[in-house]
Amino acid sequence: MAKPRPVKGLDPDRRIRPNARKVLRVRIDEVYSFDGLVADPANVKELHDLRIACKRLRYLLEIFAIAFDDDLTPYIDEVKGLQDLLGEIHDCDVQIPEVQAFLDELVAEDAKALVAAAGEAEDLDPSAVRKAPHRNDHAGLVALLVHLQARRELLYRRFLELWQEYERKGYRARLEYAVSERAGATGDGALTSPAQDPG
Repeated sequence: MAKPRPVKGLDPDRRIRPNARKVLRVRIDEVYSFDGLVADPANVKELHDLRIACKRLRYLLEIFAIAFDDDLTPYIDEVKGLQDLLGEIHDCDVQIPEVQAFLDELVAEDAKALVAAAGEAEDLDPSAVRKAPHRNDHAGLVALLVHLQARRELLYRRFLELWQEYERKGYRARLEYAVSERAGATGDGALTSPAQDPG
């Protein structure tokens, strides 16, 4: 898992907004540092790290929402949509190799069992597979693998469409403006606190 980028220049004696802006700018940059990598479905680690970056940004938007005039709910909901999809993809990325490894283990065990049963035979009759100890499990595990791989592909397609839709709608620019000094803010005027970044 990628470590969160450090946020420099925080001042615990200042009001929340200036610190929040600095923290959020870094976390937004962190999310978009993956922009060139998401187009490749094979980038399993990068997609997982993007999910973590989205989670950090979402939680910070929720924490700092009080400091900004603009309603940040749409931005929170949108980044949550990405996070949730990436979470489902990550579940598939974890489960697929686990199921494959279990299937490989059973196949290896069955092959050894058939070799042992063959004794001194020079070759193995194809019908011998009916005596494999785990023969009834093979089809179910293969079906599960097919399901997981197909589901992963569909989820990834949905994620990529959503990512591209956010780009078309200018999600980053809108969010950066919503938390910028130009947007103005009220409601936290007297609050002072060190920025808490859940990392």
